[in-house]
Amino acid sequence: MALYLAGIRRFPRLLWLTGAAVLQFALIGCESTPPQLTPEQELIVEGREIFFNETFDGNGRTCGTCHRAENNFTIDAAFIATLPDDDALFVAEFQPDLGANFENPRLMRQFGLILENLDGFSDLENVFTQRGVPHTLGLRASVDSPAGPRTGWSGDGAPLDGSLRAFSVGAVIQHFTLTLNRVPGVDFRLPTEEELDALEAFQFALGRQQDLNLPLELKGSVPRRGQEIFLDDSLGKCNICHRNAGANATLGGQDGGNANFNTGVEDLVDQPIDQIGELVPPDDGFGVPGDGTFNTPPLVEAADTGPFFHNNSIETIEGSVAFYNGDAFNNSPSGQFLASIDPNGVGIHLEATQVVAVAAFLRVINALENIRASVQLIEGGIGKRFALFGDLDEQIRIAAFEIEDAVMVLQGAGLHPEAVAHLEHAGRLADKARRSIFRKKRLAKQALRALANAEEQLTNS
Repeated sequence: MALYLAGIRRFPRLLWLTGAAVLQFALIGCESTPPQLTPEQELIVEGREIFFNETFDGNGRTCGTCHRAENNFTIDAAFIATLPDDDALFVAEFQPDLGANFENPRLMRQFGLILENLDGFSDLENVFTQRGVPHTLGLRASVDSPAGPRTGWSGDGAPLDGSLRAFSVGAVIQHFTLTLNRVPGVDFRLPTEEELDALEAFQFALGRQQDLNLPLELKGSVPRRGQEIFLDDSLGKCNICHRNAGANATLGGQDGGNANFNTGVEDLVDQPIDQIGELVPPDDGFGVPGDGTFNTPPLVEAADTGPFFHNNSIETIEGSVAFYNGDAFNNSPSGQFLASIDPNGVGIHLEATQVVAVAAFLRVINALENIRASVQLIEGGIGKRFALFGDLDEQIRIAAFEIEDAVMVLQGAGLHPEAVAHLEHAGRLADKARRSIFRKKRLAKQALRALANAEEQLTNS
């Protein structure tokens, strides 16, 4: 040691060289050699770049403008409030050609609603709807039906064949245009076939790749009872339209795929936008003209992707479950159908405690999905699997948002405080991993262990 220090005193540059070598060695040790990408993974990477960066020669918006990775690939009023005023989301506020009949900035900022012209562009002032932004998670298990693909809140969010590829085309025409003329090649360029392939691959890669297999071996008496009610076709009846808490229906023992229903949401009284004097036409749902039906969304991701329903009319997961107790639902065609197959002629009637139990179940399966996604993201960052979002820091950044969501979802109903403690620990470790140079991979692995501990508090499986 004395000889080493003497050498440093005689050759001070040696200290710098030694430090640089150590840093270089440490950085090399932190890096993981990514596995060779398959052709499908290469297409996903291309789709990711298009999704977040391609404006298609339009007004500056991208797919990621409304489907934010840090906010579960959706946006809501609380998230919108954090954005700078020059964000492309607010293009109607600073682009004169889009100042009228393109968006309603007040409704966007206050309720997270986006203007849609699903019945055509012939009368922009009078024919439109205002809808929330559906998340794009778990699409692989959510859009297929015997009648063809179902996309968007009404199941017809895509022109032409209704596919996810066509959904991207419709989004460019609706949301990316420079003027309300919407002339391809002038106001925007349409995606190429290759770009549509890549966008489809990326979107199908997001979130769950398959539905759950209920029942799960849940811990906690309230969420466990909520699962029982959810699966009881004579009580909660939730599983009839949301099989395995997904987006697919089982009607008369037949697989109905992703289906449309008229549940009476449009008939709710005292909706938020009714209180501020905005004249918004009724949303007619599927088709042109619409038949009043709306698409069935998956429920696994529901608790952290509110507000709920196509018009963001209900803020909490408990409120959305309670909706099915009310007159709007039970007098609707869907409510009447459930009553017709019930021996007692009842649509849905749950006591307040049962509403809380079903909501607790939905909160827990959402938190489990947050954990699953976080693990997958972190493992992708350290080279154990395909990294959907690129390098380690970005993978961990997105994982941290998933962890935060799990904490929020459980704490929102006072569920599983032990799991929350492990999740908060995982979040701290993930944050340290992002900021660390020398211990990045080690901290990431510690975060994985904390996530496993959290999962053990929620389920026996």
